[in-house]
Amino acid sequence: MNQTHQETSSSSFSTIPAYFRALTQTPKRLARRAISVSTPFEELSQFKSRSGPDMRRSLRWYDLVGLGIGGMVGAGVFVTAGKASHSYAGPAVVLSYAIAGFCALLSAFCYTEFAVDIPLAGGAFTYLRVTFGEFAAFLTGANLVLDYVLSNAAVARSFTAYLGTAIGVSTSKWRFTLSFLPKGFNEIDVIAVLVILIITLIICYSTRESSAVNMVLTALHLLFIAFIVVMGFIKGDVKNFTNPENPNHPGGFFPHGLTGVFNGAALVYLSYIGYDAVSTMAEEVHNPVKDIPIGVSGSVILVTFLYCLMSTSMSMLLPYDAIDPEAAFTGAFKAEKGWEWVSNVIGGGASFGILTSLMVAMLGQARYMCVIGRSNVVPAWFARVHPKTSTPVNASAFLGILTAAIALFTDLDILLNLVSIGTLFVFYMVANAVVYRRYVAIGTTSPWPTLSFLCSFSVTSVLFTLIWHFVPSGKLQGVMLGVCAIIAIIFLRLFQCLVPQARKPEFWGVPLMPWLPSMSIFLNIFLLGSLDGASYIRFGFFSVLSVVVYVLYSVHASFDAERNGSLSPKNGMIVLKHQEISGVRAPI
Repeated sequence: MNQTHQETSSSSFSTIPAYFRALTQTPKRLARRAISVSTPFEELSQFKSRSGPDMRRSLRWYDLVGLGIGGMVGAGVFVTAGKASHSYAGPAVVLSYAIAGFCALLSAFCYTEFAVDIPLAGGAFTYLRVTFGEFAAFLTGANLVLDYVLSNAAVARSFTAYLGTAIGVSTSKWRFTLSFLPKGFNEIDVIAVLVILIITLIICYSTRESSAVNMVLTALHLLFIAFIVVMGFIKGDVKNFTNPENPNHPGGFFPHGLTGVFNGAALVYLSYIGYDAVSTMAEEVHNPVKDIPIGVSGSVILVTFLYCLMSTSMSMLLPYDAIDPEAAFTGAFKAEKGWEWVSNVIGGGASFGILTSLMVAMLGQARYMCVIGRSNVVPAWFARVHPKTSTPVNASAFLGILTAAIALFTDLDILLNLVSIGTLFVFYMVANAVVYRRYVAIGTTSPWPTLSFLCSFSVTSVLFTLIWHFVPSGKLQGVMLGVCAIIAIIFLRLFQCLVPQARKPEFWGVPLMPWLPSMSIFLNIFLLGSLDGASYIRFGFFSVLSVVVYVLYSVHASFDAERNGSLSPKNGMIVLKHQEISGVRAPI
């Protein structure tokens, strides 16, 4: 009897025997915790209090717009524009950016509905925990934090390259090689590490001051972008929209057809990653109901407009097959006598953009980690907010040091290949979550009609994507794609007519429900289908690693927290049973 009491009252990690006893109970604990959901009330009160002092609400809508623009308009457009035009879309790359921007806007709407309703720092992690439960939230949060850390390390290393271009110093002189390390991990970049550590200190000090620094850097960067656009329109030629440099290459505005445009959209979508970081600032926004919709959606619309202008300028400067895939804008001027100085200016502008995107992303990653710490699936140490700075200092410092360590050794190409797939997966999950939450009230409505629709619509979207990529172009492909599209529309219409919404947003919601979130689901699946097989292998590896961490640590830590009264035990079945007994409506 005493042994049983000891097993139920002590921590799963108090001793080695206690941990092994906990492992033997893993199936039961998984069944209890994996689908346990929290409520917005718990997230806004009980869980939030674990961080200690509140984060200061000091941000307005213009701060969010500035952070959104700063987070997106970084090195991404300089890295992806050339490759998307040269290898995929040609001059129609402007449409690739418009499609990617539309997809980003749909996802931004989904993020905004959640952020207004649950104005916390947790972003997608929180949204999925109140919708699909702890395990789905953990898998999403782990992928997001990994994406942030890897992309920030990549961006920091690209800062070194663009800074070298700006001042006319070769990148090789900024880095030194260690021959005993494997290729791809042997070029040491001290400048990248210093940049990350300095930004870490700034974001630890104050969010308000971080926003002010971002505003200054973003304003300078926008001036450089305006310069690039104007130079392209002055020096460019509209003939380059249709005439390739090599007459043997395909010509016209769509040299590789619509397939090339959509493949280009999948590639340039990397340039939009960053707006989701704005939603993680919701806990520090003065008026979430007004400021978040303007800040998130407004920044995506403005950035799409800027990207379309930049890609139009680039396409006017050179024929698509003459564009340097690695340095589209700087390469366009290096070949012209008397215009070499423009390359240096572009390098300087890109450097400012890199700093802004890095700062916003590092703000976002720390707030994700802070809220994951509140859930007890990682140590609660990460959740602490410093009483003087009102910032998540522990999470900021830990992730800053980790990012710096990766940036010190790892090559840019290796890092970039790891990023897009995880982010698209998260956006796909959030779009599903916003539909599920509108149509399902836990404990009062059956989730199966909504789950059946979401699964059927996703399967149809996957079939459409596979047909697009693997069935040869022609009449057969057109018929098959048309059939898939009709089936998807029928599913949507039936769901809209037969399943009533269980809740309406109190302040702001995604319009045209369920059409716009469903379009977001489709577009994210379609863009996922454009990524290479190696990306899926890496995504699978990190997802399996996340599952292992959850099974070996997180589920036991959250089970201990539930046993101690720190977490709610509620999941769908438990709430339903409670409603049957008490007849009280569960909080939505």
